[in-house]
Amino acid sequence: MTDIAKVIVERGDLAHLALFLWASGASGLLVWTLKELASANRRFDAFVRELARFNRKYGND
Repeated sequence: MTDIAKVIVERGDLAHLALFLWASGASGLLVWTLKELASANRRFDAFVRELARFNRKYGND
């Protein structure tokens, strides 16, 4: 990575380097957020299924 950064700095493309780093960071954050959202969805789904099972078992008075 340092060779790539050195070439970019020598050519004077600092704006492109900054844009690349920003886009990489934003993409990484998006991937992490989607992964966390999927995990939260799975946990919520498991909770709702367990609650439904509880209601079926103890809901008939």
